[in-house]
Amino acid sequence: MTLSTAAQAAYIVAALLFILSLAGLSKHESARSGVVLGISGMVIALAATVALAADGGDVLAVVLLAAAMAIGAAIGLWRARIVEMTAMPELIAVLHSFVGLAAVLVGWNGFLEVEADGGARADVTGSLLGIHHAEVSIGVFIGALTFTGSVVAFLKLAARIDSRPMTLPGKNQLNVGALTAFAVLTVFFVASPSLGLLVALTAVALLLGWHLVASIGGGDMPVVVSMLNSYSGWAAAASGFLLDNNLLIVTGALVGSSGAYLSYVMCRAMNRSFISVIAGGFGIEAASSGDADYGEHQEITAAETADLLKDAKSVIIAPGYGMAVAQAQYPVAELTRRLRDRGVEVRFGIHPVAGRLPGHMNVLLAEARVPYDIVLELDEINDDFPGTSVVLVIGANDTVNPAAIEDPASPIAGMPVLHVWEAENVVVFKRSMATGYAGVQNPLFFRPNSRMLFGDARQRVEEIVAAL
Repeated sequence: MTLSTAAQAAYIVAALLFILSLAGLSKHESARSGVVLGISGMVIALAATVALAADGGDVLAVVLLAAAMAIGAAIGLWRARIVEMTAMPELIAVLHSFVGLAAVLVGWNGFLEVEADGGARADVTGSLLGIHHAEVSIGVFIGALTFTGSVVAFLKLAARIDSRPMTLPGKNQLNVGALTAFAVLTVFFVASPSLGLLVALTAVALLLGWHLVASIGGGDMPVVVSMLNSYSGWAAAASGFLLDNNLLIVTGALVGSSGAYLSYVMCRAMNRSFISVIAGGFGIEAASSGDADYGEHQEITAAETADLLKDAKSVIIAPGYGMAVAQAQYPVAELTRRLRDRGVEVRFGIHPVAGRLPGHMNVLLAEARVPYDIVLELDEINDDFPGTSVVLVIGANDTVNPAAIEDPASPIAGMPVLHVWEAENVVVFKRSMATGYAGVQNPLFFRPNSRMLFGDARQRVEEIVAAL
C-alpha cells in the first residue's frame, strides 16, 4: 500500500466518522459522543493531508501547512474558550464566512494555475478544461455569496447594523438579474476564460450574497444562519472538486444537505417558504398594527411570583434569548428542582427559533442539567397551556406573541408561536417594555392574566428561589 492509497483510505474512515457524528448530534443523549466522533474524523483527515504533502517531498509546503494549522487551531481554541453562549450565532456566522472566502480563493487559484500566462496543467486538457472552468465559476460564485451573506448575518446578529430587512426597489428582480448574470458569465467563462470575466462573476456573487441576507429581517436570522451553513457546505464541496479531494466533496455534501434539511424543518416551524429563504424574499415587513393601544400592563414582584408558584399544580417555562443574555439557566434549573420537589409538574416549552440559533435553548438547559424528558418542542406542548397554572416567559418575546395568529398585518403573521396566553397565569420576565428582536409589539404583555416582572432575569429567578 502506498502513502497515497493509505491517505485515501483514511479519508473514507474520516467521512464515515463525520456521518456517525451527525447521527450522534441528532439526539441529546448521544450529542457528546457525536462531537467526539467528529473531532476524531477531523484529526484523521488532517493527518492524512499532512502525510500527502510530505509524500510530495516539498519541505516548504509541509512547513507552511503545519504553520497554518497551528495558527488556526490556536485561534479556534482561544475563541471557543472565551465566546459567550449569547455570541455563538455570531461566531458561527463568522466561521461560515471563512469557508466561503476559502472557496473563493481555491477557485481563483484553480483559474490562475491553469490559465495564467497561457500556461496549463498537464492533467487539465481537452474536454476536462471546460469542466474545470465550470467548477471554478460555480465554486467562486457559491463561496463569494456565502462570504458576504455570512458577514451581513454576523453584523445583524451583533447589532452592528439595523436588523430590519433592507427593501430596495425591485428587490426580487435584482436577485433574478444577478442569477441571470451569473449564468451568462459562466457560459462565456467556460467558452473563453479570462480574468475580467472571473472578476465580474465574483463581484456579482458578492453583491448578491450581501443583498440576499440584508433583505431578511432579524427575527428570521436563525433560519438564515442555518441556510448559510448549507451554503458553506456546498462551497466546500465545490472546492473539493477543484482540488480533486474526495473527503472535501463528501464532507461538503454532508454539511450542505444537512443544513438545507434543517432550514426546511425550521421554515415549516415558522410557516415560511423554503424557496423564499433561498431567494432572500421573506424579509419584507408588512404594515403592522404595532402602534395599537393595548392598554396598561400589570407588574408583579418576585415574592408574588413565588406565591403563585407555591399554589400551582403545573408550570411551563418558555425561555428565550433574554435567558441566555442573563445567564439565567442555572437558577432556572434550581427553580425547576425546587418546584418538582414540591410536587409541581414543571416542563419547558421550546420554540424552534428561540434564541438566535437552532437549539440555542436546548444547549443552555442541558448545560444546567435540566432533564431532557421535560424539555418539549412547540408542537408537543402547545395543547397543554389551557390546563397550566403558571407560565414563566423568561426572556422570550416574538416566540410567544399572539399577534402572529391574531394580526394578519403583523411582520410575524403566520409564524407558529407558543400559546402561553391560554394558561391561567402568565409571568413575563423582561428588562423593559421594549419590543423584541423582530421589532414587533407584543399584546401578551397587556392581557388580563399577564404580569410583568422587570429586571435581570437571573436575579429575579434567584429571588423567587429564595422566597420558595
